[in-house]
This record gives sequence, structure tokens and C-alpha cells, in this order.
Amino acid sequence: MKTTGTLAAGAFNDLAEAEAPSAPQGTAAARKSRHPAPCTRNKVLGERAFFLISWLVPITVVAAWEFLSRLGYIAPQILSAPSVVARTTWELAQDGDLFIHLGASLLRALAGFILGSALGFSLGVLVGFSRLAEAVLDRSLQMVRAIPFLALLPLVIIWFGVDEGGRIFLVTLAVVFPIYINTMLGIRQVDPKLLEVAKVTGLSVWGKISRIILPGAMPSILTGVRYALGTACMALVIAELIAADKGIGFLVMDAREFLKTDVIVLTLIIYAAFGALGDSLARWLERRLLAWHPNYAKGKR
Repeated sequence: MKTTGTLAAGAFNDLAEAEAPSAPQGTAAARKSRHPAPCTRNKVLGERAFFLISWLVPITVVAAWEFLSRLGYIAPQILSAPSVVARTTWELAQDGDLFIHLGASLLRALAGFILGSALGFSLGVLVGFSRLAEAVLDRSLQMVRAIPFLALLPLVIIWFGVDEGGRIFLVTLAVVFPIYINTMLGIRQVDPKLLEVAKVTGLSVWGKISRIILPGAMPSILTGVRYALGTACMALVIAELIAADKGIGFLVMDAREFLKTDVIVLTLIIYAAFGALGDSLARWLERRLLAWHPNYAKGKR
């Protein structure tokens, strides 16, 4: 996207230079622009401080949880202590069961996410560029989007039985709509000034789409990806309730039958880790695909 985003980046820079007043060479602003090192250093230190602060709250919560559990204020049958959950994790890992269930859930999530992303992006591009496609598709898609996952379970079981197809279908459905909506809105909200630049430079229709519209819509599309990763985790929990014999959802159901709160807490931590890893992946994609964008340049995120 660096090559396709070059023209959009140049247009952003040209617009910024045209709108920003120029400073005389001898002014303090000009001297400051020639020596940006202290400012950059302060930004790096500030980012590190915020990163540490972001981890301070969860670490404090876990420490307080362990402390109250050891004092007996939190009963083990209500909520197992973090040390007990860690020991259970180690035992399941040694047996190999944990990795079997993790692998099954990851494969379902990955298959559903790939299918849902492809479908959602295709529909978003189609509706974003065509008012006729919006009239034909959008209202029906919004009605389907409003149906809760749990309400669909009986039909999914009838359609797919209790095989993997039904579970992947639910994850796919959860991913489609965030990416569809954000792709459509991103295309519709491209800066008109950039389209004027494309007209002045004589770009072809495909050049306008590949170098202006899609790069300009990419921030919104990646926002949809981040949201879709979260909804995929929620759909995965529901999907694995359909008579699964492997997966994190199976662990939850089995632990509920035998009141194993340590295993239940472990599965919640795993789902939270899925969400954190997905968000980190989305941020990495933003840094890679939006390096040309002034609001996503290095040091600003």
C-alpha cells in the first residue's frame, strides 16, 4: 500500500503545505523545525510511559485478586486465585490438552475471519461505489445484522448440523458486517480535495480507485478489521456451544459441569488474549499500510 498510497500521501502533504502559513527563516518556529531531536525524544519517552501505564492497571487488579484470595475474602468455588489458574494452565499444557483446544479454536476463528473479511470487503466496495447496489443490498444486510447470534443457532443447527460448517458460518457472519460498513463509509468519506487532485493529474478510473479512494478509505477499513476481530471472538464462544468436542468453548462447558472455576477463568483469559493479539495485529497493519498518512506517521501512534 506504500506504492498505491504515494499519490494520496503527496496530496495530503500538498494540502497541508498550502493551508499552513510559512515561517520566516529567522523566526523561532523556523529554528525549532531545524532541530526536532528533543521533541522526538520526548515523544518516545512519553509513548513508553503510556505503555507502562496501560499495563499498570491489569497488573494491579491481578495482584489485588491474588492477595484477597489468599486472605480468604474470595472463596475458591466463586473465583479461583491467579496462582491456581496458572497451575491449572501448566497442567493442561503438560497434558497437551490445552494446545489441542487452542488449535481447534484458532482454526475456526481464522477460517471465519478470512471468509468474512473477503465477503464484507467485497460488499463494502460494491455498495460504496454504486448507489444502485446500496438500494438493492444495504437495507437487507442491515436487517440481517440486527439478528442476534443466539436467535440464529436453531437455524444454523438445521442447516449445518453440529459439524464445523455451522461454527465457521457464525464467525463469518460476525466478521462480515463491521468490515462491510466501515469499507462502505470509508469509500464514501474520501476527501473531495483528493479527488480534485486526481482529476488535475489526469488519473484513469483504476488509478483513481487504487491510488486515491482505497488508500483514503484504508483508515476506516482497518477500524472495521479491529472491530471485526472482537466480534469474531464473541461469535466463536457461541459457535463452540454447538456440540463441540474440541475448542475453548468445549473447555468452558466441561468446566461448568464440574464447577471448575479455575478452568473457566483460564478460558476467559484465553479469549482476552485473543482480543489483545488481534488488536496488536490490527495496529501493526495500521503502521504498515498507513505509513504514508499524516495521522498515522511514525511517532504519532
